[in-house]
Amino acid sequence: MTFRFILTLVLGLGLGQATAGNHSLRVDAGQHDRSDTPVSFQLPKSGQAQWRLTGPDGQAVAIQADDRGLATFIVGKLAAFKTAVYRLAPAAKPTHVDAVHLAKRNGQLHFSIGDRAVLHYQAEKSELPRDDLEPIYRRGGYIHPVVTPGGTVITDDYPHNHKHHHGIWFPWTNTIFEGRKPDFWNMGKGTGTVEFTGLHGQWSGPVHAGFSSSHQFVDLIAKPRKIALTETWHVQVYATGQAYYLFELESVQRCAGGSKIRFPQYRYGGLGFRGHGDWDGKENCFYLTANGESDRIKGHTTRARWCHVGGRTGGKWGGIGVLCHPDNFRFPQPMRIHPSEPFFNFAPAQAGHWEIKPDEDYVSRYRFVVSDGRADAELLERLWRDFAFPPRVEIYADE
Repeated sequence: MTFRFILTLVLGLGLGQATAGNHSLRVDAGQHDRSDTPVSFQLPKSGQAQWRLTGPDGQAVAIQADDRGLATFIVGKLAAFKTAVYRLAPAAKPTHVDAVHLAKRNGQLHFSIGDRAVLHYQAEKSELPRDDLEPIYRRGGYIHPVVTPGGTVITDDYPHNHKHHHGIWFPWTNTIFEGRKPDFWNMGKGTGTVEFTGLHGQWSGPVHAGFSSSHQFVDLIAKPRKIALTETWHVQVYATGQAYYLFELESVQRCAGGSKIRFPQYRYGGLGFRGHGDWDGKENCFYLTANGESDRIKGHTTRARWCHVGGRTGGKWGGIGVLCHPDNFRFPQPMRIHPSEPFFNFAPAQAGHWEIKPDEDYVSRYRFVVSDGRADAELLERLWRDFAFPPRVEIYADE
């Protein structure tokens, strides 16, 4: 399984009737330089399970297909306005071993590349780590920890000053549902919560590992309690070298029944990131937006295509770039940048009232770049372009 939002334009005639013969792939870089760029295309409808992909240099390239026949590989280097031709042929068995691994342990999904941890997804409700936490704060359906390639943890969970914050998570704050105002973010109020409801798929592979899961937004004011929204997460971690980790999250939210949910204008709510406890305070947490703004006060409420949050943990620099897809609602989305804490949030409600109506999907797509050291604006901009404007792929059956 892979993401709908990494689909590239696929051309070619008669693929529906194609056999499992040899094919050529023409990859067009477009207007941007490419390096370690995930590329996807639709395989020929032949029933063939395994394929061999050969690069322009004659070397085998790792390729991975999902259950819908969508294949993904990584383009190494390709200059702007250049093209590269790959060869695709049926194979009897996989050509590469798994490079990204996913394992389920104790209610968590653990991602790793080689012997290095990348991140954990907390599926089921986590155990409370401290005695000062009331049971109402127990939460699942979030990502923590996130680890840099150098082994530094950069997220926090249940921080003392915001007990309801969790690594990377996705609740709403100011809502109106059937005349009630459940708060799915501030769980201590007891008016709303978000619950993990199931794991629908998980995989490891030579190109990526990932999972699909579901959550529900529960209105606790209603008697009996009532589900306002359902949500599906697709998370995918790529095998993209040693310098940084690259992963994606797609959230699809929809009304659980016939009632819409409204979001009045508010300063935060939506995709959130909570940095490590060592980053707490103004002196050890640093922001950089795609607009070049590094002042956290000036950056708050501005709109940008990406934002990097970083700091020192045990004396080691590390951070994360959060890249927003241009198809997201109100792109470039407004940002909540906390004035003193290591907290960041893409918050579309800052721009005014909006709502999710029955039978309408609310789709949010983000890519994350995890690295050691300080923010690298050039790298983040290049990776955002890969995300927003992926290379074009054409596939042809060889005669």
